[in-house]
Amino acid sequence: MRIPCDFTMGVATAAYQIEGTNFGGCGKSHWDSFAKSGGTANGETGVIACDHFHHWQSDLDLIKDAGFDSYRFSFSWPRLFPEGAKNPEGFDFYDRLIDGMLERGLSPSATLYHWDLPARFAANGGWENRDTADHFGDFAQSVGAAFGDRLDHVATINEPWCIAWLSHFLGHHAPGKTDLKSAALAMHNILAAHGAGMSALRAQNVKNLGIVLNMEYAQAASENDADLRAAKIYDGLYNRWFISAICKGQYPDDILPYLEPHMPPNWQDDMASISQEIDWLGLNYYTRAIVYDDNTGMFPYGKTSHGPLEKTSMNWEIYPQGLTFFLQRIHDDYAPNLPLYVTENGMASHDRISAGGVSDQQRISYFQSHIAAALKARENGVALRGYYAWSLLDNFEWAFGYKERFGLVHVDFETHARTPKDSWYWFQNLLAQRKAITKIA
Repeated sequence: MRIPCDFTMGVATAAYQIEGTNFGGCGKSHWDSFAKSGGTANGETGVIACDHFHHWQSDLDLIKDAGFDSYRFSFSWPRLFPEGAKNPEGFDFYDRLIDGMLERGLSPSATLYHWDLPARFAANGGWENRDTADHFGDFAQSVGAAFGDRLDHVATINEPWCIAWLSHFLGHHAPGKTDLKSAALAMHNILAAHGAGMSALRAQNVKNLGIVLNMEYAQAASENDADLRAAKIYDGLYNRWFISAICKGQYPDDILPYLEPHMPPNWQDDMASISQEIDWLGLNYYTRAIVYDDNTGMFPYGKTSHGPLEKTSMNWEIYPQGLTFFLQRIHDDYAPNLPLYVTENGMASHDRISAGGVSDQQRISYFQSHIAAALKARENGVALRGYYAWSLLDNFEWAFGYKERFGLVHVDFETHARTPKDSWYWFQNLLAQRKAITKIA
């Protein structure tokens, strides 16, 4: 496999999953209360996580030594503004982190919101409250003013589907709601926050602004009409709702009638802000879903099951063709020639250290097939500019706690020792080959 010399290769993490909230004056988020109420495996939290707060320099060295071009990270809103006032220690941490990237020749790709909503906003309704979008705009203004001139790319929001539907209708993530009205409010308000963030960052002259969407291939379980309807609605809620609003300024016609009765008053007034021009779009892709009619006769009509393909430890099917499909679909149907990045892609496994290190051949095969799938879309004319592996480190995997490991680097959560896995060495070799070819050329 050859990686083009003008193709960004990076690795990604998220603040709450790695930093440790016990340090540096970080405040509470809704994930703390969600874990306390039993929402996570064994009540585990990101209080210590990987202790990246104290290991950030060696973690950046791991990124550089693997040969990556870029590091995608997120700012912790509760760290920067724990109780509403600015936390100087939090700002200092990100100052040092970003400068550390630049010193190592790594381009900083930042996400403003990767799911850690400050507890004070969660207590006032969280993403069900339209005011939270305006608070996010204020947060974006502060981040842009402090760090914007050193950031290569900035995403406002990571995975709005997870923030809204997964967390407010399915109840799997904080705040753990299972209510259609709550979900509909969040489905709109998180996009209003994106719009507010974009406007605030533009006002600070921050460049290369975008958003990161996750997508999951919806495969109907059969060709019968009920299964096909269920798959179409699943695709609409998961994949088309957010990108249609951002790129077309409207919600999908087949989904809006179900959610509009529950959405905020005058929601239409936000659409111009939501659909303001972005400079790039990030796609997070992991798997596909087999969707079938649930026989309830009630929206959203469908349930998902596991298909016959090889799976990860989380029972996610390995389906690289879906990555090609979504990149091509975005290019063809929503944003021709808009620069695209695969901003997350990876797999979980139950990795163990042995005398020879950490063998994770399935992960290597996963990356091989998915990078090839991404490059196939690029060869077909999609303006794909880069790929970020998820994740640098084994970390706090949200509701799953610490059992599921996505990292290229193994983390001992007792000692916080880092051990590069075979997949880390595979990337190191792959990127060294690209560097050698570039030198010859």
